[in-house]
Amino acid sequence: MTQSEAIAGSTPMTRLRSIDALRGFDMFWIVGGDGIAAAIGKLSHRPSISAVTIQVSDHMQWAGFRFYDMIFPLFLFIIGVTLPFSIGRRMEAGHSKRDILKKVLVRAAILCLFGLVYNGVLDFHGWDHVRFFGVLQRQAFGYLMAGILFVTTKPKTQWIVFGLILVLYWALLALAPVPGYGHGNYSEWGNFANYVDRQFLRPGQLYEKYGDPEGLVSMLPSICTALLGLFAGRWLKSERAPLEKVRGLVVGGVVSLGLGLAWSPLFPVIKKIWTSSYVLVAGGFSLLLLALFYWVIDVRGWKKWSMPFVVIGMNSITIYMAARIVSFGDIAAFFLGGLNRALPAEKDLLMATGAVTVEWLFLYYLYRNKVFLRV
Repeated sequence: MTQSEAIAGSTPMTRLRSIDALRGFDMFWIVGGDGIAAAIGKLSHRPSISAVTIQVSDHMQWAGFRFYDMIFPLFLFIIGVTLPFSIGRRMEAGHSKRDILKKVLVRAAILCLFGLVYNGVLDFHGWDHVRFFGVLQRQAFGYLMAGILFVTTKPKTQWIVFGLILVLYWALLALAPVPGYGHGNYSEWGNFANYVDRQFLRPGQLYEKYGDPEGLVSMLPSICTALLGLFAGRWLKSERAPLEKVRGLVVGGVVSLGLGLAWSPLFPVIKKIWTSSYVLVAGGFSLLLLALFYWVIDVRGWKKWSMPFVVIGMNSITIYMAARIVSFGDIAAFFLGGLNRALPAEKDLLMATGAVTVEWLFLYYLYRNKVFLRV
C-alpha cells in the first residue's frame, strides 16, 4: 500500500530512491532473507556467526531486542516517511481535505482486507476462528491515524500526540490492574494489553494463547511508529541541505534510541505488546538506517548496488501477498532437486536462497514491465 502512494503521485523531483531501497531491504528479510540467515547459522559452527544470524532471523521470545524485531516497525515507519511525499503532494496541489481523507480511509480499508486474506479468512471455519488482527491491519491503522493527523493538524500538534500516546500507554500498562497479576506486570500473561485481548477475542482469533501481538490495546502506540516516520519524511522533504538532513536523521536516531534504552528498565522493550520503549528503540534504528540509505544512495549517488532492493521495494505489498499465496519454495525445489540430493547438508540454505531468487525474478519481471500493485 505505502509504496503505491509514492508510485501513484511522485515525480522525479520528489521520489527518493533510498526510500524504495530501504523498503525493499526491509521486505527482503520478511519474504526469505531470514530463512537464508537461519540456514547459514545452522551450517556454521562458529558462535560469532550464529550470534549474527540469529539477530536477523529470529525474534526475541519476549522482552529484549534483536535486529529482526525492527523489521515490522521499520515497514510502518516507512509508511510514515512517504506521507509528506504522497499526501503532501495532493495537499500542495489544492485537493480538499475531505477528498484526501477519503482516499486515506479507502486505502486503509483495502489494506485491512488484504490482511484478512493473508490471515486465511477465505478458508473460513467460522468467525470464532478468524484472526481479525495482523501485520497488514496494524500497518493500515498506523497509516490511517498518521494520515489523518498529517492532513488535519500542525506539526507541533503531531509531536504532542506522539509524546502523549507513549506516556499514556505506559501509564495504562503500569496502572491498570490485571486479575491475578496486579498492575505493572509485563509478563506474557500478566500485562494489561494481552489481558484485554483475552477478554474481547476468542481463543481461535488469537495468535498466541496469552494474547495477540497485533491486538487491540497495542494498536495505540503503533501510531507513534508511523508518526516518527512522518517526522522523518517531512525532514527529508524540507529545503535543508542534504548533509544537514543526514545529520538530523542521525541525531534523531541516537536520541530516540537513547530515550528508549533509558526508559526500558521502567517499561521493558517488548515487541509483542509494542511498548513505548520498543517504539523508541526500533524507531531509533529505523532513523539511522534511513540516514544511511539516504546518504549512500541519494547524497553520494552510489545507486547501482541498491537495484535488487529497489525491485522488491517497488512491489513490496505484491510480494508480501504473493509469498502467502504462491509456493515459491516448491518452484525452487523443482529446479534444485538434484543439487539438494548432491548437497544434503546445504539443502536448507539452497532452498531458502532458491525461493528468494524465484521471488526476486518474479518481481523483476513486473518491474521491467512497469507493473506495480497500487492500493
